[in-house]
Amino acid sequence: MSDVVLIHGAWHGAGHFAALAAALTVRGHRVLAVDLRGHGTRARIPASYLARDTEALRTERSPLADLTLDDVAADVVAVLRRCARPAVLVAHSMGGTVATRVAESAPDLVAHLVYLAAFVPTRLGPPAAYLALPEAKTALGGGLYLGDPAAIGAVRIDPRSTDSAYRNELRAAYFSDVDDVDFRALAATLSPDQPLSFLTTATGATERRWGSVPRTYLRTAADRALPVELQDVMIRDADGLAPGTAFDQVTMDAGHAVFAAHPDEVADAIERSTRRHRTGQSTRDGVE
Repeated sequence: MSDVVLIHGAWHGAGHFAALAAALTVRGHRVLAVDLRGHGTRARIPASYLARDTEALRTERSPLADLTLDDVAADVVAVLRRCARPAVLVAHSMGGTVATRVAESAPDLVAHLVYLAAFVPTRLGPPAAYLALPEAKTALGGGLYLGDPAAIGAVRIDPRSTDSAYRNELRAAYFSDVDDVDFRALAATLSPDQPLSFLTTATGATERRWGSVPRTYLRTAADRALPVELQDVMIRDADGLAPGTAFDQVTMDAGHAVFAAHPDEVADAIERSTRRHRTGQSTRDGVE
């Protein structure tokens, strides 16, 4: 049995992990999915979003504009300190940036890092530097963003949009292998703002601290939001920084919302990877 803490990605909340949390719980693990500050039940919503003033939504400054990566990481560290033992930290998408900062800040509190189609910003600095690479150019979702992120202090989307083309792009980018009924439920509980600081702040990952924690990367080969080619760049950079704990890699033919579309398979992968490290085994061939 492990203590497992789940870290969601951009615009999401703890509730989006319900299926994965259930799959891990029935396997005997103690699971906590957290709402990061400014997200989920702790979201801070622009007034224009609630009023459905779509023009003002493009310019209203985000309530999360001043929220920093360190603010959020410190909050997660406080959660980990309340665990009875070092926890398995599982992060999805932009949550990988938070998890990387957490493990750098408090490596003694993290037994294992699991990245689910997640950002691992190391050599190039912040996630934005990786999104500028050629490997990111095939990603979908560019038509979803509203306003100037630098001016409003956030990367903003409109999950409540009734425009069919907009919703189709949201589903194609982030929920490509989730059926329409589940997509509507998941999209309805997204929040509109992701703090810009998550994209523009370097995690400061070092070999001595972050690199001391065993880690696994679950690659999503059909991902249309974070292309697998970009995932591989980040894996290579991370392994170059900390070769002694190079990623165990698991590959699934899945889209970005792998936690919702394939919760049992993801739970199995988490369990296998953490068990290998507990028994002194590991895989280095990149695919399981």
